[in-house]
Amino acid sequence: MPLDPEDRRPRLTPAIADVRRAVRAALGEATDALVLVALSGGADSLALAAATAFEAPRAGLRAGAVIVDHGLQEHSAEVAARAAEQARELGLDPVTVVRVAVDTESPAGPEGAARAARYEALRRAASDLHASAVLLAHTLDDQAETVLLGLARGSGAGSLQGMAAESGLYRRPLLGVRRSTTRAFCADSRLEPWDDPHNVDPSYARVRVRERVLPVLERELGPGVAEALARTAEQLREDSEAFQQMIDETIEDIVEHVEAGIAISVSALAANPPALRGRIVRYVAQSEFGVALERVHVQAALRLVTDWHGQQPIDLPGCTAAREGGLLVLRAAG
Repeated sequence: MPLDPEDRRPRLTPAIADVRRAVRAALGEATDALVLVALSGGADSLALAAATAFEAPRAGLRAGAVIVDHGLQEHSAEVAARAAEQARELGLDPVTVVRVAVDTESPAGPEGAARAARYEALRRAASDLHASAVLLAHTLDDQAETVLLGLARGSGAGSLQGMAAESGLYRRPLLGVRRSTTRAFCADSRLEPWDDPHNVDPSYARVRVRERVLPVLERELGPGVAEALARTAEQLREDSEAFQQMIDETIEDIVEHVEAGIAISVSALAANPPALRGRIVRYVAQSEFGVALERVHVQAALRLVTDWHGQQPIDLPGCTAAREGGLLVLRAAG
């Protein structure tokens, strides 16, 4: 049964106020639209669910929950059922549990495969229920970990900009909220979160960053490292959006379709700064062939522009690049 209204209104503490404020800012207003919380039962998503249950009606919205059972741990069905029960007690409706099959042999690894299965399940649930948005419980700490992992892997600005607060169907209200705050929210609200054993398993790189690397950085460099990493992500995202706007304004004038491929004006590429040249080539390859070129591939393609001395076409992931007169031509790999 849903909780008595008085039990759903815990004393307003700083943690409860912070999480509710973050959710309120992310929701906006759309009368009678449905938003869904992606709920695992952990402290972050449980705090998000409770804050959404409180704030959504005040914004003229309906709020429900989707619980994805990955089936990767013993008793996962019981964990999912408990999370669904908590969602209903908070007053969320509809509440649905989705069981997914995770390909543990995927080249993306078990984490990547589970993430792909989870997002597909959330997308389908939102479509079936005609939801306008899905709320995800990533926190500032998650953002900091993402940026640090991207930095360690040399993944470039695309990874260092971390997760977007809003991306299509998905919204992340808690990107400015610390994980300690969501735990305090649950304690203050008398909510009992589930602690995922994967979150303390050191075989996962993200856990090692969380449990070992960030604490060392905080100890040696002083407090505020996580916040600084999150600010870095925000600044890089702003830079990326500016670059994308420049690409959008430029691309139609310098690109043309050719037989079995697409061509970019060499003179136009050469006239642009190196950073913009690389982004244009990467954008064209992604748009036309669905491939994400790494920096080494982009630099190899750009040598056909800036260091041309009659080279043969080069092979890139999913496509080839060749200099043909005044054009850099990309064609699908045959």
